Parts: sequence; structure tokens; C-alpha cells
Amino acid sequence: MTEPTERQHKPFEGAVSEEARAHARAAREEMRKSFEALFPPELADHRRQAHKEFLLAARAMIDASLKRMEERKKA
Repeated sequence: MTEPTERQHKPFEGAVSEEARAHARAAREEMRKSFEALFPPELADHRRQAHKEFLLAARAMIDASLKRMEERKKA
């Protein structure tokens, strides 16, 4: 198994100081914690389920479109 590595893509490296990036990471983490404290845990579950249903709907539409394309190709 491979060792976990640091994120490869660092778009602001060199353009923004490491100190500023560290503060931004800390702010993001604190914001995440504040949202978790503000909203009930069920909200995250509902949001994940809604996202999954949206993706399943998109997949069904793509599959139906591909099927129509194949049927036209056979005709």
C-alpha cells in the first residue's frame, strides 16, 4: 500500500506566503466546525443523499440519451 502524500496541486504556492496559506487552512477548518455546530448532523446526511440522487438522475439521463443514439445508429 502506498504512503499518504501531500497534495500535489498547490495553485497559490509561490504567489501567497505559506503563513497566509496556513491561516486560510485554519480558517477553513474553523468554518467547517462552526457549520457542524450550527446545523444538526441529519442535515449533512440529507445533503449527501440529495447529491447522490441528483447524480443518479444525471446518470439515468445520460444512459437514456446513449441508448437513443445507439438505437438510431442501428436503424
